[in-house]
Amino acid sequence: MISLNNHIREYTNQLRKGHIQKAYKGIMTFMSDLKVYFESKYPDYSASALYFGYLDMTYFAFTPAVLKDMKLKIAIVYLHEECKFELWLVGKNRQIQADYIELLSHKNIGGYTLSQINPGVDSIISSLIVERPDFDNTDELKKQIEVKTLEFTKDINSFLK
Repeated sequence: MISLNNHIREYTNQLRKGHIQKAYKGIMTFMSDLKVYFESKYPDYSASALYFGYLDMTYFAFTPAVLKDMKLKIAIVYLHEECKFELWLVGKNRQIQADYIELLSHKNIGGYTLSQINPGVDSIISSLIVERPDFDNTDELKKQIEVKTLEFTKDINSFLK
């Protein structure tokens, strides 16, 4: 078993190279810009604060009123280790999450992934939206995420009717 001190030494060595800081800043800048883009383009939706995470995931919720009234959110999630974007339908709390997983387990949700109730699982439904993001072309990346987010939201609304 590797000690915490050894992990921290490796972390420090990696930070000295400078790539981690630049990558992290670029990801956070993109996510902040994406949130502002969505907020300005879709003022009827509500957006949460940006959750920066612990180098595991970074996300913000972007939710239409109808889902918010059901205590649900759409989360736009960047998964750091996998370097990909996903959309998650999430509940306001674990009980709401469990209730909707049960409800949706009896419905056809197409190609989306219905989550299982397990510790550490935050989604009700998840969908991979960008497997290999091109951070050198952020305008196109924003548009990809926007199209998939609107499609996902529309599909979720239809599942819940």
